[in-house]
Amino acid sequence: MSWYASVLAALIAAPLLALALVVAANWEPDRPLAQLEARWAQAPSVFVQVQGMRVHLRDEGPRDDPLPLVLLHGTSSSLHTWDGCTNALKPTRRVIRFDLPGIGLTEPPPDANYGIERYVRFVAAMLDALGVPRCVLAGNSFGGQVAWETALAHPARVDKLILVDAAGYPFQPQSIPLGFRIARIPLLNRLMERSLPRRVIESSLRNVYADPGKVSPQLVDRYFELTLHQGNRRALARRLAQAPADIRPGRIAELKLPTLILWGAQDRLLPAADADSFHRAIGASRLIVFDRLGHVPQEEDPAATVAAVMQFLS
Repeated sequence: MSWYASVLAALIAAPLLALALVVAANWEPDRPLAQLEARWAQAPSVFVQVQGMRVHLRDEGPRDDPLPLVLLHGTSSSLHTWDGCTNALKPTRRVIRFDLPGIGLTEPPPDANYGIERYVRFVAAMLDALGVPRCVLAGNSFGGQVAWETALAHPARVDKLILVDAAGYPFQPQSIPLGFRIARIPLLNRLMERSLPRRVIESSLRNVYADPGKVSPQLVDRYFELTLHQGNRRALARRLAQAPADIRPGRIAELKLPTLILWGAQDRLLPAADADSFHRAIGASRLIVFDRLGHVPQEEDPAATVAAVMQFLS
């Protein structure tokens, strides 16, 4: 081998070796489901079969509530993001929350379809399974888009709508969490299915919180361990790949129901300009902006979120 060929081979081998070392040092295969469920699916969690998937569900509060609140989480999150809100609301309201397909502890969809219409059909099927003819539907981020798309597809089933830093307009972030960036890169997202540094999750959470000091080790544990549920990492990459085709902002103006729009002014993933766009498009809407909160206000400050929700509902 010539000197030139030897140098070229070394230059190619060096980054590959470095990449292999990083992957080996952060090797994280899927966690056993029993281990995840023991920590993250304690009572009142139950599992139900819907559309061929095992779905993680929590259904709390008085069963005679004629308009239950159904709470939808965002991408890479889980039903736990609504813990603080649920604890405040469940003494007087029935509160239903579940992990969306391919997120949290709910199985990925058997057809590998992660389009918005697939998620809308899933929400409707969950309402059917729970015997809920009509509800107040709330959603954060991607869950917010699922919520308003469900309200359009099934207007007789949604009495009021609550959008919390909701998706729906063309994606123009000021900053993208590191985990999302990796999930969008073809080679790296495949490596992420078996290798995942915990610091990637911590960095992503600090990115979406206005106050990174609120990102506790326990919070990072939850997001990190639930990401390791079988199929979740591949589902994230596929969902992000399909997401651009699901952006249909022209339909938002079709929403005619009472709508509460909550937004963190410090949201760098879905900037507050989107909140103004939702407010202008939905005639029967009220907008509240939290000056010191980020992309997940229901998690960062549940008390402020609940106060706004209770005022809206009353």
